[in-house]
Amino acid sequence: MFESVRGLLDEHRAVQEELSDPAVHADAARAKRVNRRYAELSRIVHAYEAWQGAVDDLAAARELAGEDAAFADEVPALEEQRDAAQERLRRLLIPRDPDDARDVIMEIKAGEGGAESALFAADLLRMYVQYAASQGWKTELLERNESDLGGYKDVQVAIKGTSADPAAGVWAHLKYEGGVHRVQRVPATESQGRIHTSTTGVFVFPEVDEPEEIQIDQNDLKIDVFRSSGPGGQSVNTTDSAVRITHVPTGIVVSMQNEKSQLQNREAAMRVLRARLLAKQQEERDAAASDARRSQIRGMDRSERIRTYNFPENRIADHRTGYKAYNLDQVMDGALGPIIDSAIAADEEARLAALAGE
Repeated sequence: MFESVRGLLDEHRAVQEELSDPAVHADAARAKRVNRRYAELSRIVHAYEAWQGAVDDLAAARELAGEDAAFADEVPALEEQRDAAQERLRRLLIPRDPDDARDVIMEIKAGEGGAESALFAADLLRMYVQYAASQGWKTELLERNESDLGGYKDVQVAIKGTSADPAAGVWAHLKYEGGVHRVQRVPATESQGRIHTSTTGVFVFPEVDEPEEIQIDQNDLKIDVFRSSGPGGQSVNTTDSAVRITHVPTGIVVSMQNEKSQLQNREAAMRVLRARLLAKQQEERDAAASDARRSQIRGMDRSERIRTYNFPENRIADHRTGYKAYNLDQVMDGALGPIIDSAIAADEEARLAALAGE
């Protein structure tokens, strides 16, 4: 059933030998790639060994069942163990998104609903920061454009993981968050106590590991500098430290004014630009890929409404997977695990179905 595992076992041994070569660790980018592949293959190897062990235990119990009834009694439980190990291995053999181990840059933008949408953008930022902390990830606020009431018209945050294992990667978990998030609640500005519906957009980009990954011709960049400003046009400083970079071939525009230094803002803007260019390449790759390799849950249409947060009912609902729970208060404090797991599981099921149909 698992013919492809043999080749992966051989690759695992080869990668293990490669990791013992000092030359690999002298090149940070190469070491990162090799470590990621080793972590991914190690999960498959361990799952294969667990499955093979379960198969052997079951065969031994069946062989001895004729001589000792105690072994016959063990057969049903051993069959369940074999089936569980088989299913785990089967899922690990699904072709994985090559970007799963990457860190991400997330942008949250206010949408329909004005001030309430901006306030919810701040709530979503806090939710993701809390979730990242629960995973042991680090967060870095790159840029923010505050609204008059304390929310965010636009905020960008970098989220960095700690594991080389792609299955534990930041992108592997947060790539499903891109889309329109709808909130239903009584806004702070509502005097009549009426429930309003607002929307906030979330964009998630895999971050580039090394600048050299994305080749950018400096002649393709239009760079403008201007004076930073805060909410309501309030001046942040008196120097032209804010930076706006336009990538002419794609039309992608990135503005940064969070730092007081023009150089720091430019570096942050280039970091975001590289991530957006990588995401663009990824979308083009997904569009050309087979159905078995294209994510069925993380679509390319970023205007898709993916989730509703209903505060009066304390209800959270994901419209792609059918997930629903009445613990919205906990979710807003970062308890996103079950929702994200439902997206991962749904994506795996769709990929398995696509593979079975090939």
